[in-house]
Order: sequence, then structure tokens, then C-alpha cells
Amino acid sequence: MRVRLNASADYAAFLFDMDGTLLTSIAAAERVWTRWALRHGLDAEAFVPTIHGARAVDTVRRLALPGVDPEAEAARITLDEIEDVDGVTPIDGAAAFLAALPAGRWAIVTSAPRALAERRLQAAGLSAPVVMVTAEDVVDGKPDPSGYRLAAARLGVDARECLIFEDADTGIRAAEAAGADVLVITATHGGSVATPHRAVRDFLALQVRTSGTRLRLADGPG
Repeated sequence: MRVRLNASADYAAFLFDMDGTLLTSIAAAERVWTRWALRHGLDAEAFVPTIHGARAVDTVRRLALPGVDPEAEAARITLDEIEDVDGVTPIDGAAAFLAALPAGRWAIVTSAPRALAERRLQAAGLSAPVVMVTAEDVVDGKPDPSGYRLAAARLGVDARECLIFEDADTGIRAAEAAGADVLVITATHGGSVATPHRAVRDFLALQVRTSGTRLRLADGPG
């Protein structure tokens, strides 16, 4: 497969979601959340698909379960997820693609707490960037755009001058609200996803080219 991209589009920085975009942690996350759902008498089959792309505390809070403290439950879930990283692997081509990016021109914006994000990156064999915005850094998680705007600001650029790599609807809406261009990674969706944005399966068919301080995507060898 060859990926055709707009050769004239260049960006101040690239911003990446983590889970489902740079690495896959679906199996591990769903194991933890299934156990949690069953403990609370939820229909795990219906509930677990709704967890992706959002902070744990926001997911628990949305349920409004009687007698359940969202902050405390989210903390317990995070500890369980840190312990269970079996099957956490990088999206194809992600490591090489990130290695080709200039330091200080990319960031990760994840709904995971920092300790969990670092653990999953380590498990997937990916290096953490200079700038990483995690669940603790924002008041409102995705689809609120504040995480992406904060990451851009920490890189010294405007979010509207960035390309955001996402995979989940919640994150895509956050990227749209930030005013950025969006590239959707579909590897964890079986290779396709309904989206008006450009979409690729993984990073194997992508290369990055630099021109001064600007970044541009180009067709890779795939």
C-alpha cells in the first residue's frame, strides 16, 4: 500500500495520541476494565468498548454509580493497568517514525496517567518524548482540546500549526476542536475507520521530511 498525502502541507510539530495510535494496549486495558465492570455489576460486554480514548476518572464519573468515588476507582484501575502490560506492543513502524522526528518537535497527549503512560511506552519499546501531556495535566480530558493545546504550547507552537495523530473518536474530536489537521491511524480498527480525515493503517508507509523548523509527511517505501 502506498499512502498519498498532500505534499504541500507542512507543520510546526506532530502531536500523538498514545494508546491505539503509537501502541496497542487494547487487550490489557480490556482485561482490567472487564474485571472492574463485573465487580460493579455492569454488563462488561456493552460497557468495555466505551472506555477507549477517555481518562479513567471521566469514564467512571460518567457512570454515576451510587457510592463509588471516581477518583479512588480510577487510581485503583491505573494500578491494575500498570501491573498488566501483557500484549502491549508498538503499532507497526511507530518506533522508526518517532526516531526520525527532530527532538522537541513532537509530543504525546494521552488520557492515561503519567505512570501508566511511561509503563506502556516501556513495554512497547518506545521512548518518551521531551513533552508528554497526561491525565494529570488537564482539568478536562478528551474530547476537550486543552491537552493538545497544552502540548503545542510546551513545544512553543500553535496547535493549529500541528498535525495530530489519533485513532479514537474522542481524541479525533479533541484534535478537531484544537484546530489541527488530523491523521487517523486505523491499525486497531481492523484497518479501516469511518472518518472524513486522512487515514492510514500504520506508520510503515510514512516518512517525515524536515525543512528548517517545519515537518512534512511523505510517501514511504511501503
